[in-house]
Amino acid sequence: MPSQTLSKKQKITSIIAASSGNLVEWYDFYIYAFSAHYFAHHFSASSNPTIALIAAFAIFALGFLMRPIGSWLFGSLADKIGRKKSMLYSIILMAIGSFLIAALPTKATLGDGAIILLLLARLIQGLSVGGEYGIAATYLSELGSKGHRGFYSSFQYVTLIGGQLLAVFSAVVMEIIFTPEELGDYAWRILFVFGGVLALLSLLVRKNMHESANVYEGAQNIQKHKDRGSLRALWKYKKPFLMILGFTAGGSLCFYTFTTYTKTFMINTAGLHSQTANYIMLGALFCYMLFQPLFGALGDKIGRKNSLILFSALGIIATYPILSTLANIQSPMGAFLIITLSLVILSFYTSVAGVIKAELFPVEVRALGTGLSYAIGNTLFGGTAPYFALQFKSHGIENGFFIYIIIMLVLCFAIAWCLPKKTQLD
Repeated sequence: MPSQTLSKKQKITSIIAASSGNLVEWYDFYIYAFSAHYFAHHFSASSNPTIALIAAFAIFALGFLMRPIGSWLFGSLADKIGRKKSMLYSIILMAIGSFLIAALPTKATLGDGAIILLLLARLIQGLSVGGEYGIAATYLSELGSKGHRGFYSSFQYVTLIGGQLLAVFSAVVMEIIFTPEELGDYAWRILFVFGGVLALLSLLVRKNMHESANVYEGAQNIQKHKDRGSLRALWKYKKPFLMILGFTAGGSLCFYTFTTYTKTFMINTAGLHSQTANYIMLGALFCYMLFQPLFGALGDKIGRKNSLILFSALGIIATYPILSTLANIQSPMGAFLIITLSLVILSFYTSVAGVIKAELFPVEVRALGTGLSYAIGNTLFGGTAPYFALQFKSHGIENGFFIYIIIMLVLCFAIAWCLPKKTQLD
């Protein structure tokens, strides 16, 4: 049933179904980052906590290497056989990766083989979540009607952030139930078991999804687009592909810095307690999640291009002062306000990021183009953010990381000015 003929109730059901799986996928992917300081010592040969974290976040970054492959694989499938089936396959793969991490032997048991298995599990998760982003962005954008696409597509980041929020909340609950020694010993595994179970449950929910109109339109014109979902077909749209890759570099770098690395930053640099940092991130991410539909609707009013320009400009101005202040702050409330301010600025990007990407491609390569361009930029600049930040810190030039972010935001600003006014979804 084409999305234009779906009832409001069916659209809401489809959004919830797609979003629930999206939430679980991102919980499973992010719980690694939020719990890395619990288990890093089990897989690193170094006794230095910072070096052990660098090793753990290096694997976090390597997991991103599979995201372009996942985007190509699942995006191609989504353009050929439909968004729904591709989403079902990706959630199954995520469940496998989560259960594998939960059952991993440590270096005490397996030696160097333990960190290799950890990497393998992260590569599986990277493959899964790499496919998820492009399909979800495409699906939600196609469900939305003109004038409301920003609002509809913002729910991708509502649940993406919700996955992070659930990861932080889970860490908070674990720190209440278990002692630091128990968490570092065995209890961290529970977080990954929980994620695997959630993934299986979301598989059932996604069966209630309805396909979007453009998939049906493509199926009816299959002879016209014999190469749909292929890299050859995508090559015709290399300009929007490169533009998305460029502004994703700055957007993803900021996203992972302010939503993922800031917890580690508060603990290692500002000297705040781990549990305090968890509470701060819990509150900030909750606010950030609520911002998305508001900023998505705002993007529909002022134009998504203008939203991206505002994000870039404000980020260039505010990034250095925000991170410099956070590095020396001792007040939990002050840290919360600083991080929330950064997330307000980031919301100009995340609330409309999915639909901006999806609307630059025609139906026959929309899922592939959206996912692959995002995944490459995200892999090179987003997934490496915690690793590079820690490298700058270990060399005594932590402020250099702040400048690196600003440089990428300048690139994002330049590309935002060049975005076309008329889109493929129009």
